[in-house]
Parts: sequence; C-alpha cells; structure tokens
Amino acid sequence: MTDTETHAPSTPPSRGTSGGGSSLLWAWLPAIFRALRRRTRETVAEMRKVLWPSRNEMVTYTVVVVIFVVIMVTIVALLDFGLAKLVLAIFG
Repeated sequence: MTDTETHAPSTPPSRGTSGGGSSLLWAWLPAIFRALRRRTRETVAEMRKVLWPSRNEMVTYTVVVVIFVVIMVTIVALLDFGLAKLVLAIFG
C-alpha cells in the first residue's frame, strides 16, 4: 500500500443512538405525528373551501357521464366487432 491509498473504515460511523434503529424510530415518532396532525388540519381547511354541487347538479352530471360512457362503449364494441369480422374475412 502506498502513502496515497486509504482504506474505508470497517464499521460505519455511529448516528448518535445507542439503541439502534428502534430508538431512532422513537425519536422521530412525535415529529411524524405532528406532521400528520398538521396535514389533516390543512386538508379539512381546504375541504371547507370547496364549493360542493347541489343534489340536482350532481344528478345531472351523473346522467351525462353515464350516457357518455354508454355511447363510448357502444362505439368501441362496434369497432371491435367490425375489425374482428374484417380480420376473419382476410385471414379466414
């Protein structure tokens, strides 16, 4: 080994906890709960700002979506059926 070469230490440096990973968890647990509590408060505050649709609007939107989905399913089914017939006619 030359003077410029160095070896890595055989053990990783200590993180300042004597109990290992579990004590690190216990040290972070209060901070995690504070963050979750803050996130929940902020979420509730944002949800109160939402302008919720009326029952009549909700029924109207639902009917429009269901009709649109039925139309799209019909188009895709007809295309699938037609292309399947075309492939059978060609390769048959």
